[in-house]
Amino acid sequence: MSIYHKVIGEGYPIVILHGWTLDHQVMLHALEPVFEKRSGWKRIYIDLPGMGRSKPHPSIQNSDDMLEAILRLLDEVIPDEQFIVCGYSYGGYIARGIVRSRQETVRGLLLVAPMTIPEFDKRVVPEATVLKSDSSFISQLSSEEADEFCSLAVVQGKTEWERFRDEIYLPSKQTNHDFINNIQQNGYGFTFDISSELKYPTLIITGRQDNVVGYRDAWRLIEDYPRATFAVLDMGGHNLQIEQPDVFNSLVDNWLNRLESENV
Repeated sequence: MSIYHKVIGEGYPIVILHGWTLDHQVMLHALEPVFEKRSGWKRIYIDLPGMGRSKPHPSIQNSDDMLEAILRLLDEVIPDEQFIVCGYSYGGYIARGIVRSRQETVRGLLLVAPMTIPEFDKRVVPEATVLKSDSSFISQLSSEEADEFCSLAVVQGKTEWERFRDEIYLPSKQTNHDFINNIQQNGYGFTFDISSELKYPTLIITGRQDNVVGYRDAWRLIEDYPRATFAVLDMGGHNLQIEQPDVFNSLVDNWLNRLESENV
């Protein structure tokens, strides 16, 4: 199985996973501005199978298989090494699976708008809300672009659209939708409990207006992570890293400071 991954920098490995239907670019654009000012971190951005540059594979029928494929990749690229893991949305769900499966080597965790409950109808989410919108700009978009953007964006301006377009809208068009639809039907949720304690610096960032995964369900994770900072960002939807980049960067900086103070 060939899983595309992009490695930037040298040092302590940090494994980074994107969200459903996306590719590594969404997290690369979110995190590289923070890492550009730091040394000593090897960022491993992964395209999940069937998404981005990673081809689908018949052995992957559900999320259990997806997790297993990523664990095999990690055993190849950072065998027996300690590492940090970061996941956005569905990538956060896989990241927690990695924490449970590699408890002896994971030394930190970052969850961004994490998916915690696979079943959409069982999630507690706020109603869709728009807090800031440039209607004259939105009117210049095609109906499809406007529908996609406005269905998720809490802050709807030109800057947010350009990042949404490049990091979410266009990458999602490259996804093998037959493959991922099969996963959703056969086992979007793990068949086992992924709850596991992690006693290392953790950061959970959620959006107050996130109408995809919400913030309340993620709060339930806090007891698993005794070293966790939990943040709920106002004017932040499911793409909170795009809508509140300054606060996002500050929180990630603080998390990395905590990790470095632990001699990671």
